[in-house]
Amino acid sequence: MTNLESIARKITGILFAQQSLASAGFIAAATLNSIVGKELSGHSDWAGVPTAVYLLAGAFSAYMWGYVFDGIGRRGGLVTGLSTGVLGSGLTFYAIAIHSFSVFLGGMVLMGIANAAVQLGRFAAAEVNRPEHRGRAISNVVIGGTVGSVIGPFVAGPAGGLVGSWGIDELAGAYLVAAVLFAIGAVVVYIGLRPDPREIGKEVAEKFPETVIGTGEVRSVFQILRQPAALVAVVSMVLGQMVMVLVMVITSLHMRDHHHELTDISAVIASHTFGMYAFSIISGRLADRWGRGPVILTGSATLIISCIAATISPDVLPLSVALFLLGLGWNFCFVGGSTLLADQLSPLERSRTQGFNDLLVGLASAFGSLESGFIFAALGYNMMAYVSAVFALIPFAVVLIWMRRK
Repeated sequence: MTNLESIARKITGILFAQQSLASAGFIAAATLNSIVGKELSGHSDWAGVPTAVYLLAGAFSAYMWGYVFDGIGRRGGLVTGLSTGVLGSGLTFYAIAIHSFSVFLGGMVLMGIANAAVQLGRFAAAEVNRPEHRGRAISNVVIGGTVGSVIGPFVAGPAGGLVGSWGIDELAGAYLVAAVLFAIGAVVVYIGLRPDPREIGKEVAEKFPETVIGTGEVRSVFQILRQPAALVAVVSMVLGQMVMVLVMVITSLHMRDHHHELTDISAVIASHTFGMYAFSIISGRLADRWGRGPVILTGSATLIISCIAATISPDVLPLSVALFLLGLGWNFCFVGGSTLLADQLSPLERSRTQGFNDLLVGLASAFGSLESGFIFAALGYNMMAYVSAVFALIPFAVVLIWMRRK
């Protein structure tokens, strides 16, 4: 088992590297998506359309990626996904250069599809590690987002200056950087992700046959979701994602309405992304030590507190604390839920079930992104935060009931 553990550490390290590179590319682009949307469409009402298209493309392609990962392996699937990201970011760069909104949306579709593949990398880390180390393995991949949250916004400005010297709109610079980062990530995965996690996952399952659920006939996704633990895992991730997006997306506009400078807004969003990723290493270890249920329960409770805290004051410090807690609560729900779902699946059930889960998570993101503006316009920021807190109560109650019955 020592050799398998060594291979697992290597694979997890490669997956962390690709997650860091890819997230830096995605976040660099996301920093400017709404601005580019407004510039290319000519209408401020369309500013959120590129992000919505990106999220929906990722959601609807996640289930497809599950079959791709089963068919050509985790390594082949990730390389294909990152290569799709290169094409997509290259297309968005070209769209800005020729000032075409429709071409830009086409590039965002490809980038959304690429992100869906990258996100499945966390499950590849889970399957190559021993069951008692799965939470840690998932968190070690997710924490790559911390690197991306720092590098992404940081490189957008210098890249804009570079392409501006070429006579191209400086907004295109971030998308060029994204293409380069995706290409590097594809090379890292192609060279380093050997042997394929799919094959190592089968060996780990043979070493620990008592942990494999549903051996024998491969169950359908809906059969799996009829199992209480699997349903709890999916509900926790889906609703945790929706609550996070509902509050996060509209906070910038809420602060702008209170006449905050862009530096203040950036500081609040930075505190949020720090909460989302920086503590992944803790949440994963707690999932292994405390159990999956207590971690998800803690995450749900933190989401509720963060939503209420966001209504206290529109000042920078209170909102920074609230948004930090929002990211932290999401992280506990995401890591705990991902680990719990991985526990419920046999090797042949993993990719397509996890892809279906990410389809639902992506739809929740798109729904939250689109609805946040409508709720904010109709009810105001505070009421929207209270509505989000009610949604966060659902996974809290579901996990509590499941733990008591278990």
